[in-house]
Amino acid sequence: MNGVTDVQDNMQDNLQDKDLQTAIITMLDRAKVWLWSMQEEGKPKGVLKISAAQDSAIWPGMLLPGSYNGLQSLHLIGGLDTLTPDERDRLAGWFLQSRQTDGTFRIEGMQAEDTFKKPDPLETKTYIDFHVSNYSLGALEAIDRLEAPVLDFIMPYLRREFLEAWLCRRDLRDPWLEGNNIVNLASFLLLKAQTATPDARKQIADAMETLFDWHDRYQEPSTGFWGLGQAHDATMALHAMAGSMHNFHLYYECGRTLPYQDRAIDYALSQPPKIVSACIDVDLVDLLVHGHDCLDYRRNDITQWLRALLPHLLAFQNPDGGFCDERSGIRRQDGWVNGYQEPQGLSNTFATWFRLIAIAMIADCLWPQWHPWHFRRMIGIGYRKGIGA
Repeated sequence: MNGVTDVQDNMQDNLQDKDLQTAIITMLDRAKVWLWSMQEEGKPKGVLKISAAQDSAIWPGMLLPGSYNGLQSLHLIGGLDTLTPDERDRLAGWFLQSRQTDGTFRIEGMQAEDTFKKPDPLETKTYIDFHVSNYSLGALEAIDRLEAPVLDFIMPYLRREFLEAWLCRRDLRDPWLEGNNIVNLASFLLLKAQTATPDARKQIADAMETLFDWHDRYQEPSTGFWGLGQAHDATMALHAMAGSMHNFHLYYECGRTLPYQDRAIDYALSQPPKIVSACIDVDLVDLLVHGHDCLDYRRNDITQWLRALLPHLLAFQNPDGGFCDERSGIRRQDGWVNGYQEPQGLSNTFATWFRLIAIAMIADCLWPQWHPWHFRRMIGIGYRKGIGA
C-alpha cells in the first residue's frame, strides 16, 4: 500500500512541477516583452529606462541602472540573442561613456551633496561607486564586451595597511550595507586577477586572505552571519542575513568552507516563504540554494521552502510583465536620497532582475538542467556558484 501511495504522491508532485514550469515559461515570455519595452528612443539597442515612469530628459542618468539591471535580467533568461555584434559594440560604447578615468562608473547628474549612505562623504562615495561599477561591469559581461576592464580604483586596496584600515571601518551595525561593500570589492579583486601579472596576482591573493581573516574573526557562530545585535532584534537579524548573503559569495567562489553554514540555513528556513521585498526575497533564496548545493543538510526542508515561495513570486508579476519591489511607498536609486524617485508598485528593471534571479535559482535547484539559465559569473547579486554563463 505504501508503494501505491508513494507513486500517487510522485505523480501529484510531477503534475505540480509541470504546472509550475509552464507558469515560469509564460512569466519569462511576458518579462522579456516588458524589458524590451523599456528601450530608450534614440539610444543604442539595450539602453533601457528604469521604469515607464522615468522621464529621461529630466533624469538621463537613470538609464545607466535601468540598463545594467535590465540587460542582466535579459541575459539571465536568454533574452539577448537578438543583439547583433555591432549592436553589442554600440551598447558597450554607450556604457563606457559613464566610466571615469580610474575605472569607476558614475550615474550622470548624481551630485555628492544629494547622496547618503554614511555620515562620512568618502564612505558614501565609495559605496555608490562600488555598487554602480560592479553592476555596470556585469552588464558588459552579459553582452560579452567586458574584455580587460579598467580597475585602477582598487589599487590602494592591494596594500595590506590600507585594506586592514578600511576593514576596521566596516560598521557591523549596518551589515547589509557592509556586505555590499565587501562583495563588490572582492568582485573587483577577482576580476583583476584574471588579467593580472604574476606579481599582481600574488598581491590580490594576499588581499583576499586579509578579507577572509576579517570574516573569520567577526562571524557570529550562532547564525553564521556578520552583524551586531542579531540575538536581540529580529530586524537586525534579518539585515545581518541580507548582508551576509553577499559575504558568502567570497567563500563560494574561492572554494572555501563556509563556517556555520548550517546555522544560516536554519535561520533562513525559520522565515515564512512569503513576499517581503525584492532584496530580502532573493537573499533568502540565494542563501538556501547555495546551502542546498554546498551541504548535505536539511535539503528536503530547503526544497519544500523554495517550492512554497515560488508560486508567490510568480503571482507577484505585474500585468505589464515586469515586477515591482514592494506594493506601496517610494522607491529611490540606492544612495541618491535627494535624486530620482518613483512610486513603489511600478514595474522596474531593478526589481524585475532581482525577482527573476530568485525564480531562476529556485527553478534550477528544483529541476537542474530543466532551463538554460545564464547566471552572473562575477560575484554579487545574480551569481550562482559554478553555474555562470
